[in-house]
Amino acid sequence: MTTQTEAVPGRTTQAPSTTEIWLRRARALAPLWTLLALGLFFSLASDTFLRPINLNNILVQVSTLALLGTGLTFVLLTGEIDLSIAAMVTFVGVVAAHLFANLEIPEPWPTLIALGAATLLGLVNGIATTKFRIPSFMATLAMSLIASGLAIWISQGRIIFEISEVSRFFGSGRVGDTGIRVLTVVAASALLVAFLVLRYTRFGRYVYMTGANKSAARLAGVNTDNITIAALVICGFTAGLAGLVNVGRLGSAQPQVINSFLIDAIGAVVLGGTALTGGRGGIIQTVFGLLIYGTLRNGLDNIPQIDPFAKEFITGVVLLFALVVNVVFSGRSSRDRT
Repeated sequence: MTTQTEAVPGRTTQAPSTTEIWLRRARALAPLWTLLALGLFFSLASDTFLRPINLNNILVQVSTLALLGTGLTFVLLTGEIDLSIAAMVTFVGVVAAHLFANLEIPEPWPTLIALGAATLLGLVNGIATTKFRIPSFMATLAMSLIASGLAIWISQGRIIFEISEVSRFFGSGRVGDTGIRVLTVVAASALLVAFLVLRYTRFGRYVYMTGANKSAARLAGVNTDNITIAALVICGFTAGLAGLVNVGRLGSAQPQVINSFLIDAIGAVVLGGTALTGGRGGIIQTVFGLLIYGTLRNGLDNIPQIDPFAKEFITGVVLLFALVVNVVFSGRSSRDRT
């Protein structure tokens, strides 16, 4: 007995054209070529750019962003956004420093309590987004105000200069005589764990499925609400880690929110090629985005001929271009799936 397959009326299946194949390859390799082009340009424009100490500086400069970008990648892959990460960095730093300096609670409890608080705020973000159906944009924006308000209230608006040796070690410590900073190792470890989770676990596959098409994921048996909550919890935890290493790097806990953290983290992840609409991207793309962002900012600082007031403008133009490309390719991918 032979089995015949009937074509579905109104739907045709076509192999991708040569142009589409090349576009997909170009999109995949764009971050690599961008990084190489920037590296070549800045190495020719500045004699100090390729010096080992400067390359190490780039890694240090992007380490805090790497922790933020790690969690943010999970959230963006599910098709959501977290606007509270910058405020969480401030909140966690203030909580840890306040517990240690003012309440005289010994380590490791201030660190663990601060990380737990950040994780809890991430859980609240997830519940508000999935159970109460508040758009993640609005839920996390409100959480940003809550976290920053708590930081100011706890610290009474004052900078806390007394921080623990644990925070100082993770923020400013070095690995032996190598010159590599501990915070760089922490960031690299977080990126590695996230890569393994997204690439080799069922949870990682569910994250991509949730972001690509929530309805289809539900039909396949995926609890998309739980996946979204988990992504926002992870983002809260990594923002907490970023807050702890940032306090150690600065040597103090400051109650003022550094808003550039939010823009820089989103910019780095998007520059790498992770889609704002979900379902496309990953940790490798985030790593490239971080290196591109770090190279761009560091390279501009190494060229004295560039007006300091123009550096933010140039960075903004590059970010805007990346966003436009991201949206265009995301739209093309969405049309290809329909």
